[in-house]
Amino acid sequence: MTAPTDQPTEAGCLFCRIVAGEVPAALVHETPHTVAFRDIDPQAPSHVLVIPRRHVPDVGALADVSAEELAELVRATAEVARMEGLDGGYRSVYNTGPDAQQSVFHAHVHVLGGRAMTWPPG
Repeated sequence: MTAPTDQPTEAGCLFCRIVAGEVPAALVHETPHTVAFRDIDPQAPSHVLVIPRRHVPDVGALADVSAEELAELVRATAEVARMEGLDGGYRSVYNTGPDAQQSVFHAHVHVLGGRAMTWPPG
């Protein structure tokens, strides 16, 4: 798995290193612009991260750079939920910024499911 040559990456970024195949990950799904893999600290029976191959700090930045890639990220999120059998529902979470507990500053979506979700989330 390698990033398309026109997709910017950032040295040292964990998710860029996963996209480049430098760091192993349990891959679930790939598209030309996205990669999905299991979270190493799952918060639900199904917990998958869907990321753009392009390095941008958050989904707002991805929307500014490429509406097409943002749409593909959302489509990939829905496909991952389907593949995971989350027919009863799932939660997709975009943590944006330190106050939202974003810990890797590469845009990503948490796809959580396989159990009932509570509200408010936290």
